[in-house]
Amino acid sequence: MNTQATAQLHLTDLPIGALTLTASNEALTGVEFGRVEHASLDHVPNDVLLEAAHQLSEYFAGKRQSFDLPLSPQGTEFQCEVWQALQTIPFGETRSYGELANSLGKPRAARAVGLANNRNPLAILIPCHRVIGADGALIGYAGGLLIKQALLDLESSRS
Repeated sequence: MNTQATAQLHLTDLPIGALTLTASNEALTGVEFGRVEHASLDHVPNDVLLEAAHQLSEYFAGKRQSFDLPLSPQGTEFQCEVWQALQTIPFGETRSYGELANSLGKPRAARAVGLANNRNPLAILIPCHRVIGADGALIGYAGGLLIKQALLDLESSRS
């Protein structure tokens, strides 16, 4: 499977602002906050991008709690393991970095889990916003803490 991004799509009418999606013809490769221009990528959306846009619109409209999209995040073996674990956190729920590390059988790896979380290339779809500090505090998010809180509020109001 070719997982090199070939196309991009900008979503601008979302409650959290703009998102930039990137994909190959087979899988989604990135979700970035804001309108990011990738000069080497085509602006004609492929089927993967169109379906991702549709499912994200449903998510923000309260009509979708999970995503059914081909994803191709690129990272280390440990990062990919963390990103898979993130996808098991149910809609409307949160886990601490320590709880996520424990679920991976690596109870002393909370900081490493946090670093992997920080490098998640598919925000929202791989729900790193559902990970919080051990004391319940919001800690770091690529889109900023206000967007993280907005996503958690959206999910808690619909779960």
